[in-house]
Amino acid sequence: MPLVEFLAGTISGAVGLAFGYPLDTVKVRLQAQSIYKGISHCVAQTYAHEGVRGFFKGMTFPVLTTGISNSVVFGSYSNALDYLTQSRRNDRSQGNPASATQVFTAGCFSGLVQVVVTAPIDLVKVRLQGQTNTARYRGPAHCVTIILREKGLRGLYRGGLALALRDVPCYGLYFLPYEVVCKALTESGKQPGTFAVLMGGGVAGVVTWAFATPMDVIKARLQMSGAGGREYSGVLHCMRVSVREEGVRVFFKGLLLNSVRAFPVNAVTFLSYESLMKVLCPPPAG
Repeated sequence: MPLVEFLAGTISGAVGLAFGYPLDTVKVRLQAQSIYKGISHCVAQTYAHEGVRGFFKGMTFPVLTTGISNSVVFGSYSNALDYLTQSRRNDRSQGNPASATQVFTAGCFSGLVQVVVTAPIDLVKVRLQGQTNTARYRGPAHCVTIILREKGLRGLYRGGLALALRDVPCYGLYFLPYEVVCKALTESGKQPGTFAVLMGGGVAGVVTWAFATPMDVIKARLQMSGAGGREYSGVLHCMRVSVREEGVRVFFKGLLLNSVRAFPVNAVTFLSYESLMKVLCPPPAG
């Protein structure tokens, strides 16, 4: 069962990432660089200087590795929930649902585990996406090599604290609206249908990113620090400088894009995951 959950998370994560990657690239550039006046300006500049390929910069690496991230998130969450409820996935769908506290706690645990595993992956993704006219990195492997040469192993975890501050509470929040919406749209004792899963996943994505965006901005700026971006000494320094220069609204850069991207991407991710789980681990007959 644990291996099945990790496999389903791997495939669903790759599907969701590929679906929303262009908007994610625009979001990263808006957050990490102050040269853009807004979404339309960023899109226009990216297309004018780099063409359509610019929106997919660095996608190969995260698509190949996002399976690791999502398998860790979904696998850790599901197994933590099994432990906290002392029940299995199919038991909970048959009328023994987990409490909100248990769902939130399991989500926080999954967020913590995935930060440890995926912080270097996220760093490389952001740096490749943030490259505009001058390409410092020729690809993922070259990016990792440069970081290790200049900063050592610790360099791969740059922005890791901001990532943890974003993901630990937000993954707790991520699964909570999903479970609530699915329960509200599903008859008691039955498995959630396609519509319930799509709505639950979409709402979960939007709610989570509404809370995650402020720290997502700080994370992106710290990850670009030393790679063409402004140098920051840490989370608090980045927050102080950003507010001083751009005001409190800086924390909401990319919020609209995050929300627009979050609904379809997370709806597709959860639907892929649930569909794969039904195939790989069908509920008992009767």
